Order: sequence, then structure tokens, then C-alpha cells
Amino acid sequence: MELDIFVVDAFTDKQFKGNSAAVVPVNEWPAIHLMQSIAAENNLSETAFIKNICDNHYEIRWFSPLTEIDFCGHATLAASYVLFFEFGLKGVIEYSTAKVGSLRVSLRDSKNIEMSFPNQKPTGINQVPTEILQGLSKQPIYVLKNRQAYFAVYASEDDIFDINYDSQQLAQLAPFDVVITAPAKAYDFVSRYFWPANGGDEDPVTGSIHSGLAPYWAEQLNKTKLIAYQASKRGGVLTCSLTGDRVLVSGTGVLYMKGKIYT
Repeated sequence: MELDIFVVDAFTDKQFKGNSAAVVPVNEWPAIHLMQSIAAENNLSETAFIKNICDNHYEIRWFSPLTEIDFCGHATLAASYVLFFEFGLKGVIEYSTAKVGSLRVSLRDSKNIEMSFPNQKPTGINQVPTEILQGLSKQPIYVLKNRQAYFAVYASEDDIFDINYDSQQLAQLAPFDVVITAPAKAYDFVSRYFWPANGGDEDPVTGSIHSGLAPYWAEQLNKTKLIAYQASKRGGVLTCSLTGDRVLVSGTGVLYMKGKIYT
């Protein structure tokens, strides 16, 4: 089997920044163990496999080096970058997913790719898991949760930059990941994302978690359009807005590599 592969740096306009994802178009789904092996070999935070259904309509599946993932934003942006700029698609791309329904993606201008996500606003919890209290070097003001992760909220962006984490502790929260977040000065809010149970220690830029972060901060800041920064070593900027029951997350991408996979 010979497959095309593309690697895109997502949520950045500079190579070696943002979050890298591999994109593998397929005519038929390979065996799950093969897709997982390709993702492990790529050793990027995500590898997206896309299968065409009809014009501008694709099925999409996401694999970390460890497991298949329910929902990945940056690899969806990467897949859309490939379809818009390498395959020449126009208009709106629709992705069918197994867990989060239909995702619609548009090219808003010459660079910005806008993705429509379900609103996954987190809610408060009665008891903070000890793994969070022991896994983060500073205790949060409070903690919320959605279907994807625990949200540890802090008072200052300085807290977010300074926090150290214990991956062994946070991994015990599986299948949930952990995002830490606070209001910011140059942006509306800042975050970092830890996912040792599902893919790695710290994710560079996590599009999917902004379907929860954006509605939370929209309520706190009383605004529906927000600029977010994910403060990993690579870093990434995301534009978020709320419309109805959807969260629109947009950003840019840069092609890093294209080639072939031989299996």
C-alpha cells in the first residue's frame, strides 16, 4: 500500500511553531492497527486520516501515538489546509466524525481556516481529584470538567507560565486530560494542555479544548469573540467566537512536509 502524507504546523504562520499534525488521505479505511502504527511512527501529537464521501464531504479519524482520539482540532485544521491548498477544494468542507457529529470548515480569507465545533462548555464539580492537586505545582482557584478534560482555573497568566506538572499523577485521570487557564494581558485568555493518558505530556496547541475554553471565558469576560494563546514552548494563537450552539475556532497553518508512506 502506498499512501500520501502531509505534515502541517497548525495555529501558526511560522514553521516549527504551533502544533504539527500529519494528514493521510485514504480511499478505504486501513486496519485500525495499521493507522495506529502509522501514528506511532509519525510520533506527532496527532495523525488525521481522511476518507472522501462525496464532493467536499469527508470522514475523519484522529490518532495520537498512543490511541484513537474522539476529537482533535489542530489536526482538523491541518487536514483542511491540505484540502484547500494542496487539493484545491473551494467552499465549505464537512467532516463526519464518530463522536462529535459534523464539523464544518471554511476558508475565511487567504490564510485563516475557520472550524465550527460543538459547544463543550465545562461545568463545576463537587470534589477536585487529588491527582490534580498533587499533579499541578499550584492549586487552582476552582476546577470544572467537560467530556474531554478537567479545567483548572487560575487568577493570573503568570500562574499558567510558571506551573510545573507531574505526568504520572495526571495520567491517573484517564480518560480525561487537564487544561490550565487564566485571563491574559495581550490576549483574552491563556492556557496549557496536559494529556499523558492519551498522547503525551504537554500538547503544543489544542484546538478541541477551545470548544470548552471559549464558552467559559465568553461568559466570564462578557464577550463572544476572543483571542486565545496556548502557552506551550511552541505556542499558538487561536481566534474563537460563539454563535448559537457552536464554537468557531480559527487559525492559520504552514505546510512542513509531503511525501509517501509505504506499507
